[in-house]
Amino acid sequence: MVITGETLTEDTALVARTLRSGQKVRSAGNVLVLGDVNPGAEIIAGGCVVVMGTLRGVVHAGAEGDETATVTALTLLPTQIRIASCITRPPDGQPTPDVYRPEVARLKNGEVVIEKYVVSK
Repeated sequence: MVITGETLTEDTALVARTLRSGQKVRSAGNVLVLGDVNPGAEIIAGGCVVVMGTLRGVVHAGAEGDETATVTALTLLPTQIRIASCITRPPDGQPTPDVYRPEVARLKNGEVVIEKYVVSK
C-alpha cells in the first residue's frame, strides 16, 4: 500500500482499502482501489484509475501526459478529475442520481467527458 509520499514503479498499484481524507496514493502506472475514495483523499497515476467503490476525492489519471488514461468508478462523484493536463469538477448544486451506475471519465476533443461504463465485446 502506498500512502502519502511514496511512488510505486510497478505497472498497477493495488490499494485494498478505503482512502480517507488526507491520504494520497501516487503511482507511475495504473491505480486500482478496492474500496472508496473519500473527500480529501487524492490519487495521482501515470496511467488509469479504477475505483471499485465510490470516488468522492481528487483523482489525476495520465499525470505524466497520457491523454488515453481513464478514470472508472462504480459511483463517480469526485471533487475534481484531472486527465493529463485537463481539469474538471462537478457543477455546483448538481443533483445526486437516484441510481448509481459505473461510469468512466476520459478525454474527448480535449475535454473531460463522463459516460456510462459499457462492457466491450
